[in-house]
Amino acid sequence: MKTGKYWGIILLAFIAILPIYSSARNTGYFIDVTTTLVDGTLAPFNELLPGDTLYIQPGQRLFLLLRNLKGEADQPIIIINNGGPVIINTDHYFGISIQNCRYIRLTGTGDPGTFYGISIERVESGGGIGLGSKSSDYEIDHVSIKNCIAGGINAKTDPDCNLTATRDVFTQYNTLIHDNFISDVGDEAMYIGSTKYFGQTVQCNGKDTLLLPSLLKGVRVYNNIIQYSGMDGIQVSSASEDCQVYGNLVMYDSQKEIFGQMSGITIGGGSKCDCYNNFVTQGKGNGIEIHGLGGFRIFNNIIIDPGRYFQPDDSTKMRYGIYVTDVSVQPDSSFSILFNTIIRPKSDGIRFKSTISANNLIANNVILDPGNYSYYENGNTSFNGNDSYIMIPDSDSDISLENNFFSRNAWSAGLGEGDYAIQPGSPLIDKGSFNNRGILFDYFNHPRPMGVRFDIGASEYDPVQSVNGDVTNILSGVYPNPGEKIIRISYRLMKDEKVNLRIYNLVGFMIESGSKQSHAGMENYFEIDISMLPPGIYFYALSTSRNRSEGKFIKL
Repeated sequence: MKTGKYWGIILLAFIAILPIYSSARNTGYFIDVTTTLVDGTLAPFNELLPGDTLYIQPGQRLFLLLRNLKGEADQPIIIINNGGPVIINTDHYFGISIQNCRYIRLTGTGDPGTFYGISIERVESGGGIGLGSKSSDYEIDHVSIKNCIAGGINAKTDPDCNLTATRDVFTQYNTLIHDNFISDVGDEAMYIGSTKYFGQTVQCNGKDTLLLPSLLKGVRVYNNIIQYSGMDGIQVSSASEDCQVYGNLVMYDSQKEIFGQMSGITIGGGSKCDCYNNFVTQGKGNGIEIHGLGGFRIFNNIIIDPGRYFQPDDSTKMRYGIYVTDVSVQPDSSFSILFNTIIRPKSDGIRFKSTISANNLIANNVILDPGNYSYYENGNTSFNGNDSYIMIPDSDSDISLENNFFSRNAWSAGLGEGDYAIQPGSPLIDKGSFNNRGILFDYFNHPRPMGVRFDIGASEYDPVQSVNGDVTNILSGVYPNPGEKIIRISYRLMKDEKVNLRIYNLVGFMIESGSKQSHAGMENYFEIDISMLPPGIYFYALSTSRNRSEGKFIKL
C-alpha cells in the first residue's frame, strides 16, 4: 500500500492550523465544549457554505448532534478537532449523531500529535456514532469509539410510514468509513446499511405496508481496527453497487454469542462488496460471512482461529472461516473465493451453501487444521475428514475447486509467525491456479504473481532477483503483528549489505529510521519499541543499495 495516497489527510492536518478567517468572509466556525447542537438551519451555522470548516474545540464534552449540514460533492463541509483531542464521555444515548446531512466529513486529523483526534470514551445508554435521517455522501475517519452499551458506528436510514426514506425515493451514496478504532461495544462495531433488504411489513394508517430500505451505492470501509464487539465486527448490508471492505483488523468479535449475529465481517443481504486484505482473528463468530447478491470476490484475507473460542467443547455449535449462503443471491451470479489464509477454524475452513449462484470458484486458498476433521472422520456423519477444508453440503452447487492447499499441520505451509507471510521453501510458492479473476496484488499489496506463477494464500513470496549479476534480496516479516510494546522486524539477505529501516504512519510522515550492517545466511532484525505510538496501522520499508522490501504492522 502506498502511503502517498494519504496526501489529502496531510493537507487537512495542515489546513487545520491556518487562520479560520479570510478577507472575504468567515469560512470557519468554532464549536465550543458546551455546544451540543449544530444545526445548519439555525444561527450562526445557517451561514455555512460548501467547503467551510467546523472546528470542534478540544476538551471534554457530553455529546454532539450535527443536523442539516449540506456541502457539495467537490466542497464538503469539514468537521474537525481543533489542535487537540475532543473527548466525549456521556450518559446520553449517543456520542455523536449526524442527521439529514450531505457532503460532510467528520475527521479526527486536527492535531498532528493525535492519531484519533475525536475520542468517544463512553456512551452509557447507546451507541458511539449514528448517521441517519437520510444522511448521505459522508466520510468518517480518525475517530476512537469505546465502551458503548450499544454499537460503535450505525450508518443507515430506516424507512417509516412517512415514506420519505424508502428505496424508491432515497439512496445512500458514498459512505466512507476508515482509519477508526472501535473497542468494547455491546452490539455491532459497524452496522452499515439495513439488514432488512427484502423489507418488512408494518402497519401504516391501519394498512399493512411493505417498507423497503434504501440501497447504498459507493461504500468504502477500510483500515479500521475493531476489537471486542458484542456482535458482528463489521456488517455491510443493502450495499448493492460499488462496495469494498478492505484492510481492516477485526479481533475478538461476537462476545455476546448471539446466534445470527456472530462474525468478524458480514457482507449481508442485498450487497455486492469485494472483501479483501482483512485480518480477522480470535473471534467467536465466523471469520467472514457472505449473504450477498453474488458477483463479487473474497480474497487476500487472513483469518485466524475463527469461532474456536465459541463453546469449544460442543462440536455441534459450528463456526467457519468463510461461510456463503443463498440469502439474497441473484441467479447465475458467482462468488470468487481466492488467495485466503484460514488457520484453525472451529469447524470448516470454507462452508459453501449456495445453489442459486453459478460459475463459482474457490482457488489458491490455504486452509490449515480445521476442527471438523476429526468430527467428520470419526463421528456418525456421511462426510470424511477432508470435507472439513471446503464443505459443500449440496451437490447441486456449481463450483470449481482449484489449487487449494490443505493440511492438519498449521506449520506445514511455511508461513511466518505473526504476519503469516510465505517463507523460503514454502510448498505454496508457484503452486497457484492461473484462474485469478483479476486479482493482481496480495495482502501486503505486493504484485501478483512475483514468481513464475501465482502463489497460494494471502501473500506472495518475493523470489530472489538478479541485479547486474549480483544476487540480492530482502525477505522480511514482523512479529508480533499486531503488537503492543515491542516488535521485531526480521529479514534475511542473500549477501552482506547495509540495510536501512524507515517507519511511516498512515499520513505519510516518517516517524523512525535506522540502519545496520547485516549478514547473509542468517536472521537479521530491528527491534522497535512501539509502546508510545498511538493505535493504528503503520508501514515500514527496508532498503539496501539495490533492493527494497515493504510491509505493514498494527499497533494495538
